[in-house]
Amino acid sequence: MSHCAPVSLRTCLTVYLTTNLGIRGAMLFSVGVFLALVLNLLQVQRNVTLFPPDVISSIFSSAWWVPPCCGTASAIIGLLYPCIDSRLGEPHKFKREWSSVMRCVAVFVGINHASAKVDFANNVQLSLTLAALSIGLWWTFDRSRSGFGLGVSIALLATLATQLLVYNGVFHYQGLQYTSPDFLYIRSWLPCIFFAGVITMGNIGRQLALYEYKFIQEKTHQD
Repeated sequence: MSHCAPVSLRTCLTVYLTTNLGIRGAMLFSVGVFLALVLNLLQVQRNVTLFPPDVISSIFSSAWWVPPCCGTASAIIGLLYPCIDSRLGEPHKFKREWSSVMRCVAVFVGINHASAKVDFANNVQLSLTLAALSIGLWWTFDRSRSGFGLGVSIALLATLATQLLVYNGVFHYQGLQYTSPDFLYIRSWLPCIFFAGVITMGNIGRQLALYEYKFIQEKTHQD
């Protein structure tokens, strides 16, 4: 890139941005698939998993498509967050370092672990606790209005999609029927998990995009 002539700066930037977009998308997809598999193992005890516990060894099972879907959703979310920040002209600057992102991921996994391991008196108590933890995650690692708005919107859409899939019998494994659901066909605390996941992937996407932003700023000042 440093060897590009001034007249070809725009072309070089276009190639760089396109390549970087593909790399970021691939990384976000991989992180999404990995987290989906890890969190599925944490949820097995409550029988609300999105795919069979032996999905890793039975990749050709009827739910083989769920991890790739989670990866695709993660890539879209991770790419969407910095794009929205750019469109709004409000670059996200709160706690922009990888150590903060890693702590955000750890808290997200911890929230899922709590939903699977901690025994609550009822699902209402569980839902309120997870809602507080999810909002706390946003406040600790995000604090942007766009982040909160996108998190709520995507969480609601994901919950609706899950309801439709369960209602139409797409999932057939034990636990996917959501026996004794307290919110239509699914657990009422599921939107909280989705919200925390969206905020987490948004932070990862923003951090990956930070390198691109810095590179463009440097090239702009140089040329």
